[in-house]
Amino acid sequence: MDRIKKWSFFFNILLNKCYNIVDTKKFRSGKMKVKKAVIPAAGWGTRLLPATKAQPKEMLPIVDKPAIQYMVEEAVAAGIEDILIITSKDKQSIEDHFDKSQALEMALARQGKSELLREVQDISEMINVYSVRQKEQKGLGHAIYCAKSFVGDEPFAVLLGDDIIHSQKPVIKQMLEVYQEKETAILGCQTVAEKDVSKYGIVDFSQKEDDIYRVKDLIEKPALEEAPSKLAILGRYIITADIFEILENTPPGKGGEIQLTDALKKLLEKRAVYGYDFKGKRYDIGNKMGFLKTTVELALAREDLGSEFRAYLEELI
Repeated sequence: MDRIKKWSFFFNILLNKCYNIVDTKKFRSGKMKVKKAVIPAAGWGTRLLPATKAQPKEMLPIVDKPAIQYMVEEAVAAGIEDILIITSKDKQSIEDHFDKSQALEMALARQGKSELLREVQDISEMINVYSVRQKEQKGLGHAIYCAKSFVGDEPFAVLLGDDIIHSQKPVIKQMLEVYQEKETAILGCQTVAEKDVSKYGIVDFSQKEDDIYRVKDLIEKPALEEAPSKLAILGRYIITADIFEILENTPPGKGGEIQLTDALKKLLEKRAVYGYDFKGKRYDIGNKMGFLKTTVELALAREDLGSEFRAYLEELI
């Protein structure tokens, strides 16, 4: 019996060591589930003035939902568990939207509007939403840096508030599948028209395999003749936590702001970065024409509104 106990004791020690080795290798390999997302929403929204003078651009409605809710729903559908929204002064309504509204819920319940009540309750229950203020607007890179304490040492998703993407499979979910394969930073990209190249960060790549590009360099808003490709970064990222140390030491770039693109260029020196040509139609709601196009097309895509709205547009035209 003593011999059995002795061997059992040593076997348990060996088993624990094996588990520790597996866990350590798993951590070092980067195979950590992406559970957190960051949505920068601290900008002035100057391209949509005067509507954004007292109303955050992220809260302007696209059909019947504020713009930022589309981003949150995309993250939820991708399996994200916690979201941090980077806000600024006078954007309290964003936080309020994802909080419970007892008075509204009680009123809807009294009126017997059960469908609307459920819809309102779903907004506050769909995911854990947190917020932090970017006290100075020092650029997208600085906004991402504000998420350092929230993210810790985990990989995380970033969804930019000017980009709504209509797709069968959520774009962040598509990118998470690529992340599981590559275990490193993934940039959501699409090929843009020549006239739009100078509006975006452009990818210079060394290899291409299906829809995945090995990034060689990133050029922020180049002139067409200086652009190495027409593959543009469009509002979706999976980023590893080592970006924060880089952001901390990144000097201001174009416009005197800390540019995320500059930090990603530095990240390229430490690890592989990939661009993923995602499937879906991307809408830029950061300007008036893009906002109008998005509203019309998403309304037409709605089962409850599409047919009637289409008939109205045909009659109008």
